[in-house]
Amino acid sequence: MRIVFMGSPAFALPSLSALMQAGHEIICVYSQPAKPAGRGQMLRPTPIGAFAQAQGLEVRTPKSLKSDKAQAAFAELRADLAVVVAYGLILPKAILAAPKLGCINLHASLLPRWRGAAPIQRAIMAGDAFTGVEIMQMEEGLDTGPVYASTSTPIGAQDTAQSLHDRLALLGAPLLTQVVSGLSAGALHPQPQRQAGLVYAHKLEASESRIDWEKPAREIDRQIRGLSPIPGAYFLLPGEKGPVRVKALLSQLEEGSGLAGQTLDDALLIACGSGALRLCRLQKEGKQALDSADFLRGVAVPAGLRLL
Repeated sequence: MRIVFMGSPAFALPSLSALMQAGHEIICVYSQPAKPAGRGQMLRPTPIGAFAQAQGLEVRTPKSLKSDKAQAAFAELRADLAVVVAYGLILPKAILAAPKLGCINLHASLLPRWRGAAPIQRAIMAGDAFTGVEIMQMEEGLDTGPVYASTSTPIGAQDTAQSLHDRLALLGAPLLTQVVSGLSAGALHPQPQRQAGLVYAHKLEASESRIDWEKPAREIDRQIRGLSPIPGAYFLLPGEKGPVRVKALLSQLEEGSGLAGQTLDDALLIACGSGALRLCRLQKEGKQALDSADFLRGVAVPAGLRLL
């Protein structure tokens, strides 16, 4: 198959690697433009862009695909198929129709639940027991296309957005190669999505990151894990020079009660609106992430302190 691969973050790396190892011809890679990063603000390509360049593949990084010029350049590739994995740009109708077999997408949820921008984070924050990945034929609607294949995985009590992200990326790669092989043989036909259970995974808002200790411990635990490590759920730790912003990156539910936000021991057991949770991994603003024991060696958080 002559494939155009369209992806940007690390989530897409296993999929691109798997397609190459399966012997498909990657005729071009589309990725988001390089962005300033690090102290020197040097332009840094996306993980997919950097990998593709290292493999000697042609890489294109248009800011948009809406212009006639961009669409003509895409059509001139005469691809059999376009494979889209977390690309980050909306594909106009002309792009969707250009490849011989259209465009397929690897989506990180079990559609129609969690259509949209943040399916991994939303699944954890909502307390879903399981999630998965699906390969769908792309349409103009947002994640509305018929589905070729899917696979699921449970969401564990210690899963974070990062751990679930990594597992889904690895689950999706072999599923994607199976679908591409089936399309190449003309042996696959997608099935329409179910009508029941539609939920949108709206883009994460900055206001969702602040921890409200008045909420139940179970809800706060899901918030912490669902936003870890980026953007990170945070609270304010009282200090001699004023409150310090701290991200909570991992937590676990435990027994305990008290005033919401109050520390119940010297090891970061925190009372919530109902129940309690223990903070297991934290990150002070501008510092590296640390397990709780290492964090407490540098910062005293005694019992009875009220977190903000």
